[in-house]
Amino acid sequence: MSLLQSTRLVLAPPHRAGFPFLAGGLVVMLLGLLLWNPLAWLGALFVLFCLYFFRDPERVAPARPGVIVAPADGRIVVLDEAPPPAELDLGNRPRWRVGIFLSVLDVHINRIPAGGTITRIAYRHGKFLDASLDKASEENERNAMAIRLPSGAVIAVVQIAGLIARRIVCEVAEGDAVATGARYGLIRFGSRTDLYLPEGVEPLVAIGQRMVGGETVIAEQGRGAEPDRAGMAG
Repeated sequence: MSLLQSTRLVLAPPHRAGFPFLAGGLVVMLLGLLLWNPLAWLGALFVLFCLYFFRDPERVAPARPGVIVAPADGRIVVLDEAPPPAELDLGNRPRWRVGIFLSVLDVHINRIPAGGTITRIAYRHGKFLDASLDKASEENERNAMAIRLPSGAVIAVVQIAGLIARRIVCEVAEGDAVATGARYGLIRFGSRTDLYLPEGVEPLVAIGQRMVGGETVIAEQGRGAEPDRAGMAG
């Protein structure tokens, strides 16, 4: 990534979900200036953190048909076959699952992995385990969504709360038509996003690989399987 691209990423405007936090930090800053200067510095640091955490950069999804892109920024920590969440009523047949862990330093905007129609959204209460753990997919609080693609295939994407994440935001509804790479929500603060590919579609990514939400191609419908790849370090 070039210096210009890095600067644009860091200085991207915040998502509207961050406005209440930014306002709170500004109030603390003003009170600190009036009452106690160290409080003003704490407020300023909180505002800077929120500007960074809630940054919402523009992304350009691949234009070719059939692609399925990363629903979030972060690092792939799970790449296996598993049945989709039971609350989506997609059956028990295992399909490829790609789990992306978002650290507090990653962009936290979630994006639509492939264009289609949202057929089901289901929220389930649960625990707040470290989102990088395997069992987080099953035990943590989550918001699951199924999308029917133009081909008739169905994918599932799941927002999963993490150790300090306590708020999952989903800004779409059942029946909505959505485009590949479009914003649809976010998770505060540190989390995980799981993507369940259509049956018969295999991933083109590897464990440890870093994702750019809305841009990195995870799989392609109609493409043959590639040779297995070794996971990436770091």
